[in-house]
Amino acid sequence: MCGRYATTRSSADLSKLFAAFDETDDVLAPDYNLAPTDPAPIVRVAEGQRRISVARWGLLPSWADSPRAGARMINARSETLQTARAYARPFAEKRCLVPADGWFEWVDKKPFFMTLPEGVVFAGLWADNRHGLSSTIVTMPAAGELTKVHHRMPLLLEEDRWEEWLTAEAGPELLLPVDSSYISRIEIRAVGQAIGNVRNDGPDLVAPILVKNQETLF
Repeated sequence: MCGRYATTRSSADLSKLFAAFDETDDVLAPDYNLAPTDPAPIVRVAEGQRRISVARWGLLPSWADSPRAGARMINARSETLQTARAYARPFAEKRCLVPADGWFEWVDKKPFFMTLPEGVVFAGLWADNRHGLSSTIVTMPAAGELTKVHHRMPLLLEEDRWEEWLTAEAGPELLLPVDSSYISRIEIRAVGQAIGNVRNDGPDLVAPILVKNQETLF
């Protein structure tokens, strides 16, 4: 998975969707071009309560010398979550949901946006220490048609898996792929080159572009 996604729901919408307390103080704004180290909404459990929080994208373990280190830890491989020094404890104790409209990948310098009408939810991990609240997105080997855009993909969680992931009651079985029928519903949408500049933002970045020949999409 590359390092860019879109998340545009308001904190009020997220609070309703996830039945969670909103602690964002209305700082969330739609972001169609969210990049590493940017603030992003997550859903976590703290003090026994689901909360909508804002976390810096890029997990910062307590031993990190600088917040800049998070740029190298935006993704956590599912295969090594239980053994990696930075991720083992968060996997056991601090899991989160990362709501998104979809994510971006590039194939031969052509950008694509992977999305569903209702949006998607990534499995994530979070940390809270002297560097503040930070998070990472769990990734796994790509499946189905998604293998055409990248060899990795986010670990996607359907609604019936949210609670298990958040409460950390289940182990490695939650790292298995989602149902193939769910994967097959994901739209792989060709989008414009403007997404390549992190300064750009707005709904035009996720708007589909015309492709003359579907066979040459990739």
